Amino acid sequence: MGWLLASLAVAAVGAYFKPGPWYVDLVKPVWTPPNSAFPIVWNLLFVMMALAAWLVWRDCGFRLACRSLGLYGIQLVLNAAWSWLFFGLHRPGLALAEILALWLTILVVTVLFWRRRAAAGLLMVPYLVWVGFAAFLNHAIWRLNT
Repeated sequence: MGWLLASLAVAAVGAYFKPGPWYVDLVKPVWTPPNSAFPIVWNLLFVMMALAAWLVWRDCGFRLACRSLGLYGIQLVLNAAWSWLFFGLHRPGLALAEILALWLTILVVTVLFWRRRAAAGLLMVPYLVWVGFAAFLNHAIWRLNT
């Protein structure tokens, strides 16, 4: 339950920093998903991420999986920071640098989770792919608006 609460707390940060008029006025690539898709995808991903962390914790505990679970926590913080940088501060260039660090952290967490339990790693793959897509979208928006 704690993993789900932590993940949903990050989701709440993302929900706090809404796109708003600033985002509406940005030039976006034609392949930008509709705004209605984002909360659906993100909520599903946060539940999958929490389940992955719970599987690793249940199988290994904090002592044996300290590094992977610690990095999981770091990627949650990075995830929340992206929403603040992009939507809160209106800094897509800075958010791009941050989302690349987020993606690399998710990659490492996915590999570490996979080594502990394949199902946990597999649950992280859609998140890794989605954040990769989000990084490309962030880059395109940044380039189109600078």
